[in-house]
Amino acid sequence: MNIKNIIMATLALLIPTACSGQAKQENEKVMETTGKSLVVFFSHAGDNYAVGNIEVGNTKIVADYISEMTGADQFEIVTHKYDGMAYNPLIKLAQEEANNGELPEYEGDVDMSQYDTVFIGGPVWWGTYPQVMFTFFKKHGDDLQGKTVIPFTTHEGSGLANCVEDVKAAFPGANVTRGFSIYGHEVRSGKSKVEKWLKGLKL
Repeated sequence: MNIKNIIMATLALLIPTACSGQAKQENEKVMETTGKSLVVFFSHAGDNYAVGNIEVGNTKIVADYISEMTGADQFEIVTHKYDGMAYNPLIKLAQEEANNGELPEYEGDVDMSQYDTVFIGGPVWWGTYPQVMFTFFKKHGDDLQGKTVIPFTTHEGSGLANCVEDVKAAFPGANVTRGFSIYGHEVRSGKSKVEKWLKGLKL
């Protein structure tokens, strides 16, 4: 076989491999949303129930799955109020905040006008999202008119609790869909559950 034939044979072997890799890359998204989408979330790293002291919060992991599978942007609701707190003092403080209707400050902000679909997620603390998320809700209550809002939670037995109802109350002009919940201790091995949920959404 001459040099030209060898080169042609080599190329013939490489082309299908390249095409296969390209097809795989194009199929990484499991759900296409109409217009731009955003994941708004609060996630607590540090001492967590059932998973111990973690560097990346459970909800952050789910938010990353959603962004990877849908191409959604992210805005993380960040407060340093709970940094370094052990679990028991944290849940006591969270209960006090909920009872008093406190609205802790958070860092930065996001322009909601450019998004059509908004995922909203967080852990369940005392039957609903952490109070710092309600600070965000109050600020952006009029910004989701006519948009699709998709709640999700991480939890250790509470499921969605009152989160969906509270999101509906915070954004009365939005189309709030049925929510999704996943155990916090499952998120690191639960990517397939998130994928199944996303595939089932009709957007």
